[in-house]
Amino acid sequence: MRIASIDQGTTSTRALIVNTDSKLEIVHSIEHQQFFPHDGWVEHNPDELIRNIQACVDAVGEVDAIGIDNQGESCLAWNSDTKEALSPVIVWQDKRTTVVIDKLKSDGLEEETFLRAGLPLDPYFSASKLAWIVQHNQKAKDALALGKLRIGTTDAFFLDRLTGHFVTDVSTASRTSLMNLKTLNWDPHLCDLFRVPLQCLPKIVPTTGDFGAIKTQYRQTPVIASIVDQQAALYGFGCRQKGESKITFGTGAFALMVTGDEIINNPKLGLLPTVAWQKNGEDPVFAVDGGVYTASAAINWARSLGLFSEFSEINTFCTPPAIESGLAFVPALTGLGCPYWDPHARGVWFGLSLDHTAQQMMQSILEGIAFRASEVIAAMSSCIPSKGPIFIDGGMSKNPYFVQFFANMVQREVCPASMPELTGLGTIQLASDFLGHRLETIPQFGSFKPEPEGYRSGKMFKKAIKMSRQWGK
Repeated sequence: MRIASIDQGTTSTRALIVNTDSKLEIVHSIEHQQFFPHDGWVEHNPDELIRNIQACVDAVGEVDAIGIDNQGESCLAWNSDTKEALSPVIVWQDKRTTVVIDKLKSDGLEEETFLRAGLPLDPYFSASKLAWIVQHNQKAKDALALGKLRIGTTDAFFLDRLTGHFVTDVSTASRTSLMNLKTLNWDPHLCDLFRVPLQCLPKIVPTTGDFGAIKTQYRQTPVIASIVDQQAALYGFGCRQKGESKITFGTGAFALMVTGDEIINNPKLGLLPTVAWQKNGEDPVFAVDGGVYTASAAINWARSLGLFSEFSEINTFCTPPAIESGLAFVPALTGLGCPYWDPHARGVWFGLSLDHTAQQMMQSILEGIAFRASEVIAAMSSCIPSKGPIFIDGGMSKNPYFVQFFANMVQREVCPASMPELTGLGTIQLASDFLGHRLETIPQFGSFKPEPEGYRSGKMFKKAIKMSRQWGK
């Protein structure tokens, strides 16, 4: 049996299959444009994403089934009859609704979103973005008046355009701030709160099942799995038991820990209860999520500034940790996620002197991301104690200095994935499970254990975080 996954991410779309040697293989990969029309705005062209998905589907050849994973909180509007996109994709990183979110907070409405959706008020989630489209996009307004408006996350658009199924899976819906986490349905009160027309939203369905079929040059190929990317990665890591966790260090760093049938909703910890997945005919599996908005994006930003040229230059350093010299970097380039949820915070260096070099500045960036990720892990460990290894993947998991510093900070074994693309693997595994097909591909991991003399104090970084938040205000 041959099953493919389409991994539609923030910067590219990839097609993956498991080959005859049971190894995961990238068949096709296409980057797409990023648009920044105003400060804090991030957009994608929805038609470009559709073209790239179709190209990836065609590239895998003849397969028995397809699974698709999506960006999560990115969303748009389209016409129910023509399937024409009526707006750009507003990407999860977009901050255009910050003022609206601040107003909702000042009106004392955050407790309501925590109670119902399990999420804080933050422009990261889809609800305020969808409301912005309905209120500011003339094409969307016209379609709403005619009863032809559809709005939702990108997965619903992809499926509606390519298979004719206007649905979203429950894991993606749990990232919108519009789904009630207990009922797994759209919450009318939350839709009213955000001013999102409920009748325009897609139907919420399990993660595996019948999502229709995509036309390829070979035949109509069924889509049998649809899931948000970070939850797909959690499944790909093999995390199934309560307390097992992973972090993907991509554009941002996203940690997930399985909580099983338990919804852990503790706003004081800054963790977000979410649906990990729901297999067809089964009860949902829950998780807690903690996000660091800026991870490899900070590395790429530093490279664009000329702080380094080749990634091999920042794998090792001949100097002690930068923070030991008093240099700290807070990677809040697009605000702070868990446990602060502060969109106003800004990236800052503290302690710069004439003695510091570009190499030490890069050290401080790597360390800052490790500090932030360790804060998320600490929050998770306080609600479900777990002493097992922390599994990680993404570009930064290939950096030995970063991984070792992170292991020292969390005081646990950190296991970077030797096999890349675990998001795509998780999507294929879910599709295989639905068909009752056992997939032999098993992810392989390295191992970094805490050093006895390694740096592990976060007191100075906590001070830097405080200043970062004050500066933003």
